Amino acid sequence: MPVFVDKAKIFIQSGKGGDGHISFRREKYVPNGGPDGGDGGKGGDVIFVVDEGINTLSDFHYGGKYKAENGEDGNKRRCHGKNGADLYIKVPEGTVIKEANSGKVIADMSGDNKEAVILKGGKGGNGNMHYATSTMQAPKYAQPGQPAISLEVMLELKVIADVGLVGFPNVGKSTFLSKVSNAKPKIANYHFTTLSPMLGVVDLADARGFVVADIPGLIEGASEGAGLGHEFLRHVERTRMMIHVVDAASTEGRDPIEDIEAINEELKNYNADISKKPQVIAANKIDMLPDGENDEMIQKIRDKYEPLGVKVFATSTLTGKGIQELLYYVSRTLSEMPEQKVVFEQEFFPETMARENDEAYSVFYDDETSEYVIEGPKIEKMLGYTNLESEKGFAFFQKFLADNGILDELEKLHIGEGDTVRMYGYSFEYYRNADTQPVYDDEEETNE
Repeated sequence: MPVFVDKAKIFIQSGKGGDGHISFRREKYVPNGGPDGGDGGKGGDVIFVVDEGINTLSDFHYGGKYKAENGEDGNKRRCHGKNGADLYIKVPEGTVIKEANSGKVIADMSGDNKEAVILKGGKGGNGNMHYATSTMQAPKYAQPGQPAISLEVMLELKVIADVGLVGFPNVGKSTFLSKVSNAKPKIANYHFTTLSPMLGVVDLADARGFVVADIPGLIEGASEGAGLGHEFLRHVERTRMMIHVVDAASTEGRDPIEDIEAINEELKNYNADISKKPQVIAANKIDMLPDGENDEMIQKIRDKYEPLGVKVFATSTLTGKGIQELLYYVSRTLSEMPEQKVVFEQEFFPETMARENDEAYSVFYDDETSEYVIEGPKIEKMLGYTNLESEKGFAFFQKFLADNGILDELEKLHIGEGDTVRMYGYSFEYYRNADTQPVYDDEEETNE
């Protein structure tokens, strides 16, 4: 049986776009065939999909790298490269996908959101067939494909259940769940017995059934991260109501009312909305009280909470006393509540991050070398596929700098005639022509 895993970190990467091709049509009886380099194929997307047949993140327990297929390069005779295959990653419903470093939500696989494209594959580069003009009939350059996008993401499965069992460790929550549902939790008498949520389905003969989640035992300070507090509390967020199980017999020497107050305070401190959820109290272990359900402690709990609208049931998971009454009450309460689907809104947008990284550039003056420096991923890529030894290729590169506002940035820095501009191992001298358009001259490669 697979281990229940509700949190995992994985590495994902989209496919790189294929490079455009440089070639020229050369056929007998076809003079001046012109460029015929085809476009590169699109890289594969990384797509998360909900699989109704799984309810754990155990497939991702040990992390791993998940990569979509790269697009193929273009070819001669205007042949386009094959698109890379998309990568589909199956997750349970209720999985929240977050950017690992910031913790911001990328997608919430809940409700109607059954499929989400998390990373888009890079676009294929244009072949040189796109760059022929009346003045440039034999372009010797093509566009590279867009790079792959990689991201480390955190997958978090928030238990989707109607009812959450909350309470301190060893108050009888796991035993309660095993009595009322088909769940078979391991039960032992020590703190943090349940280290991950256990789900159980409650079936009632003549009433609506519901799903119960045994939320791992809480301690004081959980809302501040004490113990595994945050790990536990986040599972409560999607439940519609809570059964607060308390040890009414004080078998470990704690006061039941103080326990209830402490847990409620942790819920409120973690998320005020959680503390507003409907709650019912199961005053458990009455089989160990001298007067059973009529014990003075049971009455104290009722006197404290029932005036606040919180129903109290005296229960014993050992004998079954009071359990059925509690379950039917919960069923009626749920049936009167509106259906509520909590779906987190997107906070992190990978495509924006990728676009900013791809297009960012910087222009600055280096005091040590007395040179103007242009840097950035897009600049580096353009230098990589442009034939600067060709007059037309050099003109194409200059147009790229002008179109992207880089020449304007140099002017803002008060660059002068003959000043040196450095870009990734290349140095150029800067001049303006008669039309006041900046031009470069005297290219020489440096050994940086």
